[in-house]
Amino acid sequence: TDLQSIFHTKPMGINLNCNYFYLPQQLNGEPRSYTRFNLTENMEGDNSQVEMKLSSDMDEEVGGNGVGDHLNHNSERSPYVARKPGRTPKNICFMAATTLLIFIIGYLIGYLVHRKKDLAPSCAASKLDFNDDVPEAFHETRAAPLMDWDKVEKLLAQQLSVSNFDSTFREFASNSHQAGSPGDDALANKVLKRFKEYGIQTWTDEHFIKIQQAPASGFNKVVFKGREERPQGFLSYSATGSRTGAVLYAHYGQESDFRMLQGKSINVNGRVILVRAGKISFAEKVYNAAKLNASAVLIYPDPDDYPIGENTQIYGHVHLGSGDPYTPGFPSFNHTQFPPVQSSGLPSILAQTITANMATNIMRQLGGETLPPEWGGVTKLGNETDLVTVEVNNVLTERKINNIFGVIKGYVDSDRYVILGAQRDSWGPGFARSTVGTSVLVELARSISEMVKHEGFRLRRSIVFASWSAGEYGSVGATEWLEGYLSSLSMKAFSYINLDGVAFVLYVNLSSRLEELQMDDAAYPFLAFSGIPSVSFRFTSNSVSQPDYKYFGTLLDTEDKLNSATSSQTPQFAMAAAQFAGHIALRLVHDHLLRLDLQKYNSIIRSQVAEINRRVKTLLPKALSVQWLISASGSYSRASRALAKDSENSDLEDIEMCRLINDRIMAVERNLLSPYVSPKDSPFRHILMGSGPHTLNALSTHLEALRLSNPEADADLFRNQFALATWTIQGCANSLAGDIWALDNEI
Repeated sequence: TDLQSIFHTKPMGINLNCNYFYLPQQLNGEPRSYTRFNLTENMEGDNSQVEMKLSSDMDEEVGGNGVGDHLNHNSERSPYVARKPGRTPKNICFMAATTLLIFIIGYLIGYLVHRKKDLAPSCAASKLDFNDDVPEAFHETRAAPLMDWDKVEKLLAQQLSVSNFDSTFREFASNSHQAGSPGDDALANKVLKRFKEYGIQTWTDEHFIKIQQAPASGFNKVVFKGREERPQGFLSYSATGSRTGAVLYAHYGQESDFRMLQGKSINVNGRVILVRAGKISFAEKVYNAAKLNASAVLIYPDPDDYPIGENTQIYGHVHLGSGDPYTPGFPSFNHTQFPPVQSSGLPSILAQTITANMATNIMRQLGGETLPPEWGGVTKLGNETDLVTVEVNNVLTERKINNIFGVIKGYVDSDRYVILGAQRDSWGPGFARSTVGTSVLVELARSISEMVKHEGFRLRRSIVFASWSAGEYGSVGATEWLEGYLSSLSMKAFSYINLDGVAFVLYVNLSSRLEELQMDDAAYPFLAFSGIPSVSFRFTSNSVSQPDYKYFGTLLDTEDKLNSATSSQTPQFAMAAAQFAGHIALRLVHDHLLRLDLQKYNSIIRSQVAEINRRVKTLLPKALSVQWLISASGSYSRASRALAKDSENSDLEDIEMCRLINDRIMAVERNLLSPYVSPKDSPFRHILMGSGPHTLNALSTHLEALRLSNPEADADLFRNQFALATWTIQGCANSLAGDIWALDNEI
């Protein structure tokens, strides 16, 4: 009893680490049982963990589950087998000596506890390496004092100013900063210097990547009816070589556009497809054409969509994916040797951009059928005699790139963090593409660090600031980082906020509009590849006559063009974007519970399940039951509602309870990544937002292909994909439920 009181009431809260020892318990004068104490070091807090287990002599006699089984395989050899010794003077002296020894041990432990507390800081305080002025309340409760949210908003607003953005724009504006170039490196050093000036912890991440550049000597060319054009713009990761084929106009190159051509019995095989920029990414246009065995794709900015000048060159990439396509699924670290492999998203056909003027010269000479009315109805589609030759001589080169990071650590869950990221590189000046986003990133780092150092604001969780390189080639820098540290990021990074292109508008849209993330968005790999909840945002127009900023991917993306589009209000828009992103990030690190609404997925899952159910009933009413998919959807719905109820009823002062609830919230996106496909072959594994045959959208598409008797459709393959998607949803619901005994598993 004395020993228990020493450990349970020790005032200084120091961790202890001792071996097991056993203490006889006196019951009616007989040693009927013993106590096992396990004193283990507790790295998470100040209170020692004391494990006490009682075992009766019956357990020892039958060799059952007694505490000492692992030490005493033969119960007859145990010194604690029940015996009935007499109360002899010898035994009494032995008991007295034992009691005195225990008292001395307890006294020494208490002394050491007090002395160790005086010499060493607490485990929690050791996390604070950028500000030693820690409130006493934090040491007592391990909880950062909660500042009123209204005050947090006001502090952020006080830190951000138009004049600061003006000066930051001037510092980070650059006319030449392509990925891995000296200009890119110079900007990286400026970001790193700024982070260090703010007193936040910094580090860098280096990769050696392969990118395709325009030919250093020579050129790409397009020859149509004797007229040769040499465009300066290019599409990285195109196939190279020369192809000749008949021109076929295909509008925006969407799947629906090609279906319309096929409906007119127009053969796409071997044709050179001419398409307008917009609607979908360059990579998706090329992919759609390649599926139908086209030989090449020409992409131009139509003046109706892009009023940027008839001779403006455009740049981009055609990798249907993100990251270095020559190291799919794994990082491009220091010349790491892997077997030769390429991303399945690399195109097998040629792709080249041309100007609006070049496209006009081609289209006015086309024959064939007239365009469908919904496409315009003036120009011809092209016939078999309208031959064009496309030659692409891009050069594959290796570049070293650096991602730059800074972190402001939290005071409670410092190992959990939200990431704010911005692309640093650009094809040309890239003022809207990269300068504004980088400036917003740097200003947020400055503002929040000032709030922490001088205004008494305490983050519960950490904020990571990331400056990415090679964003123009398909979020290469960000994706390589994700691939390199995927296991480390799992269940630690709980949100990503993308700052690319945030301040481009012609008219302020006062109402919000939600859009699904596109593959060419830098936030997409965080969500679809890594399972990290992600968001991109931007200001946009609400008028057809005033279109969004159209100079991305051109050399005209300059400060003057953006100022013209914003009526010289670019700093004001940047400040508003910083406040918006800052509010999201700070709310996520301020509140006890993460503000991520898991019930939003209920309607998404239900609608897709309903569509699959409708098509199955039409096509396979007897061959396949959708019962289990519907059941899995219901399991997710119930689990998300149960978690919402747990959150409402939770004690916000219970740190461990809040952490457990937040863990369940963070696991949802990760558990929606299909575990049945390879990240190398299908990197975007998210079954709702990803890309590939494992997604729910793909199941609906596969059913439609079965209905049309498409030769690529496979009923057995569909059943397999159907079963795996069903269990992915059920597995997510199981994880969301939390404890193993709370599972709702009817499958």
